[in-house]
Amino acid sequence: MPHQNRVDPWGQLHAVSARGALTGNRGILHNYRQEIVRPWKSKAWIACSLVWGAVRRPVLSPGTWTELFFLDEATAFAAGHRPCAYCRRARYNEFKAAWLTANPACFPAGHPAIREIDKILHAERIQPGGRKVTLVAPAADLPDGVMVEWEAGAFLKWQGSWRQWSFAGYSPAAHPPAGPALTVLTPATIVNMFRTGFRPAVHPTAGG
Repeated sequence: MPHQNRVDPWGQLHAVSARGALTGNRGILHNYRQEIVRPWKSKAWIACSLVWGAVRRPVLSPGTWTELFFLDEATAFAAGHRPCAYCRRARYNEFKAAWLTANPACFPAGHPAIREIDKILHAERIQPGGRKVTLVAPAADLPDGVMVEWEAGAFLKWQGSWRQWSFAGYSPAAHPPAGPALTVLTPATIVNMFRTGFRPAVHPTAGG
């Protein structure tokens, strides 16, 4: 049986066999029986490389952080994760610089520690009680890389078109999201970052 550690664009965890392109974590979420017992432990929600050096260990080992898996970086961003500063240092540096440029009002006095950005991201991803924070925006106002909820599914805007998300990849949207009030899953400051030209890495099935 697959572990309950595959992340969807809402940030929820599922037991499916498709692993995806990235791993990551939110702290220790599982018990000694490899059961998920909490949705997060840390406000540092990160997305990591699947392979990093010679590090190898069984998934969901006792007392260690819980390995989560994402279809791609667009999914990780929608769920509220950001690049890891250790195994993805170059991407982390790109992310932090782009995020600060896109959100100058958050830290007008200088360059914050990443934990300060994590606090803002956490407030943008989770409401009191654990429900996901969402935005409302017209389809035409959203940049490439953003994910929205539409007719109970998740959709990625990419190269000006919409792709329907699944754990296995993307497919052309049979009924593309439209209208003046789409529910946006990607956190607000990351949407701002996409508006400045930063683009997430996407699964090959998205095309381009």
